[in-house]
Amino acid sequence: MKVREIAAMLGAEWSGDGECEITGAAPIEEAGPAELSFVGNAKGAKAAETTAAGCLLVAPGSELGRTRIYVPQPRGAFARCLMALYPRRRAAAGVHPSAVLGEGVELGPGVSVGPQTTIGAGTKIGAGSEIGAGCAIGAGVTLGDQALLHARVTIYDGVTIGARAVLHAGCVIGADGFGFVLHEGRYQKFPQVGRVEIGDDFELGANACIDRAALGVTRIGHGVKLDNMVHIAHNCQIGNHVVIAAQTGLSGGVVVEDYAIIGGQVGIGDKARIESKAVLGSGCGVLTSKIVHGNQVVWGTPARPLKEYLAQLANVARLGDLKAEVKELRVRVEELCKK
Repeated sequence: MKVREIAAMLGAEWSGDGECEITGAAPIEEAGPAELSFVGNAKGAKAAETTAAGCLLVAPGSELGRTRIYVPQPRGAFARCLMALYPRRRAAAGVHPSAVLGEGVELGPGVSVGPQTTIGAGTKIGAGSEIGAGCAIGAGVTLGDQALLHARVTIYDGVTIGARAVLHAGCVIGADGFGFVLHEGRYQKFPQVGRVEIGDDFELGANACIDRAALGVTRIGHGVKLDNMVHIAHNCQIGNHVVIAAQTGLSGGVVVEDYAIIGGQVGIGDKARIESKAVLGSGCGVLTSKIVHGNQVVWGTPARPLKEYLAQLANVARLGDLKAEVKELRVRVEELCKK
């Protein structure tokens, strides 16, 4: 793409060599004359002074770089450019001969079904969707338009997923929740007869799991992004545009409201509530039924406001000095008692 074509795609102004051909993208320190990069912070601005990049995405008014495209959010615009410069290779429409489709399966126009995939009876796959090799899709599933399922995705019966979902290899949606009742000294399974409903523009990382509800619905809103190895337990309710990083686990009945951000390796107890735009730092733990208030940043276990957490860390760092002071005071007291 030429620089002027990239600018037109972004609806942005540019300066410099509009005919410069851009064939790829790279970090600003490594970019060459045919590559695009961006200036997103002070470090990038410093690197822009010596970069060999053919074009830079910069904030309006910036004079950094030789050829520039002016955008309010260079990093976000760079992501859009990456999709244009490196378009996804789409599979050809059609059903592989080794795939097995149940009775009454409905495939929209342009659907691709890969080898060794099974699709249960009555399932509906939206137009333009791509189903990778070895996927197992149960009966009565609804999958929206333009979905992308990578290899070995498993979707249990009755799950509903909106348009433009991206499901990575090994993820499982709709497995039974972890529900057991202790009866006469033995654990008896509590049947998980609910379902899973997921909105549009959802992305689920590799080997992540979303459990069906025991009764009712495990519900996930629009624009939610879940990283690798995230576990969403039965009856959780996740709002719109929530982001959850890797190895985080939500216990049953947790509510996460719109635009919350949850870091990696976070553990959240039963029926906790994470309010809108709250931020949970990596590795923190939220106790059962705890409420994390909206727009609040919390850290630690049990999770507490960041300012409080940092103050406690500072106190812990002083324990060695306090121990030495106490020891010295003890010696003085003993000397005084001898007089």
